[in-house]
This record gives sequence, structure tokens and C-alpha cells, in this order.
Amino acid sequence: MTVNAPRPHRPSPTEDLPRKGPAGTGAAWHARVDCGREVGAGFLISAREVLTCAHVVRDGQHSPVEVTFPHATGLGPVTARIVADGGWAGGDLDPGDLAVLELENEVPLTPVEFAAPDEGYGEPPPRLLLHGFPDRYDEGTVAEYRITAAGRLRDEWVQLEAWTGHGQPVAPGFSGAAVVLAATGRAVGMVTSATGERGARMLPAAVLARYAPRLAELVPTPGFGPAAKATLRTLLADVVRTGAQCVPDQLYAEAVDPVTGPPLPPGGFRSLWDVLWYLLFEVADSAAPGRFARRLADLVNEPDLRYALRRWAGAAPQDAVTAAPSMVDWSPIVVELERSGAGGGQYLAEVSAYRDGHRRLVGSRTLAKRELSRYVAERVDAAFRELPHGAPVLIAFVLPRRSLNEPVAQWPRGADDPSPLGCLYPLVVMDRDRRRQGSLQHALRRKWHQLDGRAGTELVRVECGSTEDQGRLTVRLFDDGHVMAFTAPPKSPRMRQLFTAGLNGSVPVMLWPRTGCDGRHGADEPCTGGAFLDELRTYLAGLPPGEIPLRVRALRRDVYLSDDLAGHWARDLTLLWEDPRCFPEPTGHAASPVR
Repeated sequence: MTVNAPRPHRPSPTEDLPRKGPAGTGAAWHARVDCGREVGAGFLISAREVLTCAHVVRDGQHSPVEVTFPHATGLGPVTARIVADGGWAGGDLDPGDLAVLELENEVPLTPVEFAAPDEGYGEPPPRLLLHGFPDRYDEGTVAEYRITAAGRLRDEWVQLEAWTGHGQPVAPGFSGAAVVLAATGRAVGMVTSATGERGARMLPAAVLARYAPRLAELVPTPGFGPAAKATLRTLLADVVRTGAQCVPDQLYAEAVDPVTGPPLPPGGFRSLWDVLWYLLFEVADSAAPGRFARRLADLVNEPDLRYALRRWAGAAPQDAVTAAPSMVDWSPIVVELERSGAGGGQYLAEVSAYRDGHRRLVGSRTLAKRELSRYVAERVDAAFRELPHGAPVLIAFVLPRRSLNEPVAQWPRGADDPSPLGCLYPLVVMDRDRRRQGSLQHALRRKWHQLDGRAGTELVRVECGSTEDQGRLTVRLFDDGHVMAFTAPPKSPRMRQLFTAGLNGSVPVMLWPRTGCDGRHGADEPCTGGAFLDELRTYLAGLPPGEIPLRVRALRRDVYLSDDLAGHWARDLTLLWEDPRCFPEPTGHAASPVR
């Protein structure tokens, strides 16, 4: 039976749990989940996500989902919505009984920390704590349990038994509770159901990661850190997007050792993720994921993706924890545009290829603005001959600040090819003035050293109605800002101030819609840019900042091929992205802008 029978909500009793106690009992990440007449538990896995059982929120499409954190003093109820589940079919013995909830806003709490998959077992077995919300305990209470045996039931659940013959049993209200080690407070799984008077079942952490792939980055695995796993998971999604012809069972057979490797599990694999999960959590050979990535690279047609997979495979397993997977080994083509002093609306255009740390000029000419796109297309095509074969290409436009909103991502690849450059290659813009300021280049390098190895970065949202002082915002961003997203382009005086604060605050990644909201409406008028920021945050969730150009290129492609191009939220997305380590120091123009 499930451990969440419908029951009415009752007021909290006078008794209360202590704020401090055995490890894990008073952690602020413990959550209570209310949905309709169901009451269960959950736990915070990121600043905005809570994990619980699917049956706790079975009525989530018709009833509001409300999450509270009893041990977070002053933090009230938070509305949530279901954003992912494990495919639970509704029965007590059906697999996949988990759901990921997205809170309506971030909470200032530290998420749960997971233990390694084998830490819940041992002889004698370690004591485990379960924080649930049974009837009459609206603030929660704790049950003590241990794992009965190491084996999984139906390859899904682990059996739990009560630590003693007395004390709090698992009862309605414990569904979704984290099962934590009493000694460390780290989680080893999640309660799903009661079995008899003193027994229960849990989904172990590894199985949770099978159903919710991003959890694989949070559950420790030998040889692979969170960032390495996040990178490979993102690359895997890109492989699926390309439609590459892959046979999961065959890839598994080629990844494991042909003599000592485990045989294909019964039923085989349904997806590439199933293969990767199995290699990470069920196969002891830490070199197997690297072989998997290398073989996968042979099956994809996109050069950038193939290169990234091979680069990841080259780092695994010995460097997988310490490697900097967010540092893509780009081979840049740089297009520099600047107003010419020759007058008549003339521009100096220079196109260079960067190889082995050296700049190779492939074209420099002063011409009218209407001639720029054709000339740039010709010289960019020539620049490819200077790049290493198969290397991931990054096209970077270095523009004057007032020209950063120019639609360069939509410039055609050639006179006879109208395909937008930004749909074919990762394409970014950079601010010309910042490229020439030594202090800001130094600060950008410091920022990227902080970002290397991160599995993802939260967006700094810049709304049209922001009243923050430009100087104060610059100082705040100088230490903490990594990725900024704007509701409107830098056209209005106010948005230009906020935009300049980001540039001066050495923010390495900035995104905005080139059209749409113009940032000039009143404070009480609705802003269309808010929906843009919401969509963007979801699309980039969990992505290392160094790989954002790849993801934006894929997004631009999807938008261009969409049947609703005009109505797509990302139709005019602009990306400013600057990592000084990809380029030699700026040396000025090869020719005078004045002819």
C-alpha cells in the first residue's frame, strides 16, 4: 500500500520537533507537500526543485500543489507545479513513483546532499532517518529504519525495516521522505510505501537518477564528478536531437569489456540515457562511459558535437572529476566591425581565424554597411581553411556597443546560400570596448576559472522595471554575476544603463531578445519579456556556461525550422559570450580604419 491515504488537514499540535538533533532531522531541505487531500513529504534538490512521490501529487493537474519547509523559519508555503515524473501508472506496485516539483520561486535553502549508492549498506547496517508528516504531526516527525538487504525488489525498490520494535512506524504522510544516514545527514533514497506494520520500501538514490537524469549529477559515482556527468548528459540530449541512428544495446556491448564486462541486462535498453545510467551506476569499470562517448561520436554527423564527445571521452576516467568540461576547446573565427573615419557610413571589417593561440588575418576591407554581410560571408568561408580539421567552430562578432543588437546571427552564409550563420554554427557577439580594457579582461578570466567545472549557472534576471543603480549593480555583478538575461534589448536609456552595468561588471554571458519589448513602457504596464526569461531559464537549466553557444545554436536552428517562426519565444535571441582564454590578446586592427 502507499503511505499516503487521503485525510483532512489538521492544525499543528503544540509539540514541535527540535530545530537541531541527529544529523538530517532538522535540515531545512525537508519539505511537506500538500496536494488536494493528500499530504506527503519531499526534499529540496536545487534552489527551485523538490522531489516527492508521484502518488502524493496524483491530483496535481486539478488541485494546487503547496510545499512548506518546516525547519526554515520565516519561509511560508510555496506554490509548485509538476515538471517531470517517473512514468508511474497509478498502482501500488507500479514503478517510477516519483515526481519533480518546480517551486514558483527559488528558496534560500541549501539542497539535500546525496550519499554514494553503497553507503546505506553495511554490517552492522547504518541507522537511517525518515522525516514524514503523519496525522497530527503537521510539523513532521522522525522514524528510524535500516536496509534489510542489498538487493533491489523488481530492480526498483529496497526493503526497509524498523530500527527497533517500538517508535514511529512509516505511516500515511511519509511518502516522498528522504531516507538519510543518521551519521552524516546525506540521503540514500526516498520512501515510497509501507509494507506491513514495521516495514517500508524506498527508491534508492541510483534508481531516482534513472528516472530523473539530472539527479545523476548529484549522486556520487566513482571517477566522475557532477560537471563531467552534466556535460555528457547534455551531449547525449544533443545526439538525440540530431536523430543519429544509434542502437542502445549495441553501444552498451561496445562500451563494456568483452570478457569481464557485465552481460546485457534482461530486456536490454530503451534509450541512450538508460545505457549511460547503467554504465555509471551498475558497471564497476570507470572507463566504460568514456568508451560509450567515443563510440557515440562515431555515429553523429555534426562536427562540433562529434568533437565535443571525443574530447569528453579523452578526459574520462582519470580526469573526469577535475577536468573543466565547461571549457569547450573552441576554434574561433572572429569578425571585427568598426565605423570607419573615412565617412559616408563606411565600416572597417576584419575577419581572422584563431589557431594554436595565434591570429591569422584572412581579410580586411573598408566598405559600406550594405556590403558587410556579403564580404563577411566570403571571408568567414575562407577562414575555415585555417582551422584544425573537425574542431568545434565558434564565430564571434566584435562590435561597437551601440551595434550589439545588430542581427548578425541572421546574416546569410553566402551570396547563393541564405541559410543564417547563427543556425549553422555557434555565433556570439562581443563588446569591442570591453575587449580592449585590460582590467575587464582580467576579471573575465577570473570569472571563467570560477565557472569551469560547474554543472550549471543561475540566470541574473534583468526586468524592464528594475530601478537598481548602475554603479551598485556593477559592483554586485563583479563578484557574483555570471549569466545575465534581459527582458528587452539595450535600446532605451534605462536598459542601456543596466546593460552597461553587466559589461562593466565582467559578466561573461548575456542574453536578450533583439525585438519584442522595447523597455520603454511604464512600470504598471505588462512586459512581454518576462515569458522570454522564463523560457530561457528552463532551456538553459543545468547547462555549463561554456556550452551555452552550442545550445543557443541548436535553439536558433529549431526556431528557423519551426512552423511558427514569428511566434516562437526565441526568434530573435542574441547571445553575448566572452571567454578571453579562447583568443590572443587584442592587438588592434591590421589596417587603419581610415582609408
